[in-house]
Amino acid sequence: MSATSLYAQASGDFDAKLSHSLELLREAAAAYSPLTQASSLGAEDMAITHLMHEAGIAAGIFVLDTGKLHAETLALLDTLRNSYSQFALTVYQPEPAAAAQWEKRHGADAIYTSIELRKQCCDIRKMEPLSRALQGQRGWITGLRREQSNARAEVLHIEHQAERAKINPLVDWTWGDVWHYIATRRIPYNPLHDQFFPSIGCAPCTRAVSLGEDFRAGRWWWEQESAKECGLHVSPASSVSVIPIKEIAA
Repeated sequence: MSATSLYAQASGDFDAKLSHSLELLREAAAAYSPLTQASSLGAEDMAITHLMHEAGIAAGIFVLDTGKLHAETLALLDTLRNSYSQFALTVYQPEPAAAAQWEKRHGADAIYTSIELRKQCCDIRKMEPLSRALQGQRGWITGLRREQSNARAEVLHIEHQAERAKINPLVDWTWGDVWHYIATRRIPYNPLHDQFFPSIGCAPCTRAVSLGEDFRAGRWWWEQESAKECGLHVSPASSVSVIPIKEIAA
């Protein structure tokens, strides 16, 4: 069964949300140029790329290829280039030497042993490339939604950061809204969503979820809920110094 048939159910005020998101993107493009979208190639971000197309704005798109992405995710890169050629797409990768040295020193499975090591991996594979991707940008667009997790429950439509604005056009969209938009516009999406992967990150850090599990239960599933961020969308003030790993039965 496809993700669209499972999830596509618009909320009663979807049309108003859609109009607001389109207007927000147009206002952001006028106020915060140069503007870029941070795309994980997940459902929300594919929807946002189409929203950008529908809004008729000028913006770029960047993808962080961590070196650990699923093959299904990487396959979407060509789809994105071909379907939305009006947007310049740039792919950023981690510094090869830094990634190789970290893995040689700690081992490929070190992320499962401590929060510190998992976050070091995220720093090398996501945070450092993100800093390069955002250089020279006055605004960046993300797929954050308040429904995604408790940590994101108070996300604003526009967040003013030190050097740029962060624009979140889907903050009040539901999961059903996202899939309704994907279904009605026939937007391409990651086939892993059809296999019960609602939130897709690096392959070693992502699994399918079971019926009744939280939306982000498949991300860093061996950690406590409060740890489930890589750093891209967490301010320094909200970071936690010590977060326990869940006990896993032998």
